[in-house]
Amino acid sequence: MLMSFLEKYKDVGVLLIRIGLGLMFMYHGWPKLTGGPDSWRQLGMAMGNLGITFFPAVWGLMSASAEFIGGACLFVGFMTRPICVLMAFNMLVASVFHLRKGDGLMLASHAIESCIVFTGLVFIGSGKYSVDSLLAINK
Repeated sequence: MLMSFLEKYKDVGVLLIRIGLGLMFMYHGWPKLTGGPDSWRQLGMAMGNLGITFFPAVWGLMSASAEFIGGACLFVGFMTRPICVLMAFNMLVASVFHLRKGDGLMLASHAIESCIVFTGLVFIGSGKYSVDSLLAINK
């Protein structure tokens, strides 16, 4: 096949996905994480779309942490599968938030696409070039 020579570089592909997504989620998560209790409360209110209305600041802090700390873990490939489960859930909540708010598919698409990628990474794992691989967590 035309590009079959790339087959031997699958782990490089996973590395590029992890680094790119990890950096972007750290970038988006940092202002949320450092925003403080009012910001966390506002962010955590998105859980109300799932019927969870108690402790919105706690849910917001958890969401911001999932984005920033999860992004950092993804960047280095540490605990990739469990981190991606948390990040996929975070993006699922964001997707539901946007759709229920009436933002439409165009504004919800980033969260939906991210949820799909994180779910895929749960199955793929972190690849050869990762802390998981060094610690044999992936095996």
